[in-house]
Amino acid sequence: MKPQDFKLRTKKFAITVLKFIEKTPNKQPYFALVNQISRCSSSVGANYRAVSRAKSTPDFINKLKIVEEECDETMYFLEIFMELLPEHKTELEVIHKEANEILSIIVASLKTARNNANQKS
Repeated sequence: MKPQDFKLRTKKFAITVLKFIEKTPNKQPYFALVNQISRCSSSVGANYRAVSRAKSTPDFINKLKIVEEECDETMYFLEIFMELLPEHKTELEVIHKEANEILSIIVASLKTARNNANQKS
């Protein structure tokens, strides 16, 4: 997958999560969860964009690790919403699957970058 395609994919992912958020109850117990998932899901794409501006291999790896953490955090909040809002479980499973696929791509990229860095040393 080209970096440009992945940038678009992570952007669409954030938009999908934000559209789901519109369906959550407008009640106090959900406010913190909504705030957290909106931040981390949009951070996946925002931080992936920063990867292309890395100044070195270690910087590239560190930026990818941030994307990895934000994606994993998004998955955590999706899992909480699955339990709190079982009526949206099917939709949330689809979003969670996409998050997992994005995470898998990032983890593979990290592995490749680390291997390449080790070969240069």
